[in-house]
Amino acid sequence: MHPREEADLFKAGLAAGVRYAEQRGAVVFEKTDSASAKALYVYRLLVHDKLIAPMPEEQVSERSVRHRIAMWHAHQRPKV
Repeated sequence: MHPREEADLFKAGLAAGVRYAEQRGAVVFEKTDSASAKALYVYRLLVHDKLIAPMPEEQVSERSVRHRIAMWHAHQRPKV
């Protein structure tokens, strides 16, 4: 996957993950919350809800979390 495509998928995936978390009633994000903080929360919530597989804790990094959210979102989109 091209890095630009993954970046776009992450951005859309983070927005979808934030909506999911807020609609689920798990969290209310503030405008001052960083994208990194939101991404980590969304990742952990998706793991908790068994929507994505967990990574070993030593592999959890901002880059790997961004990749997981991008891949999760890519698999949520309807096939064209």
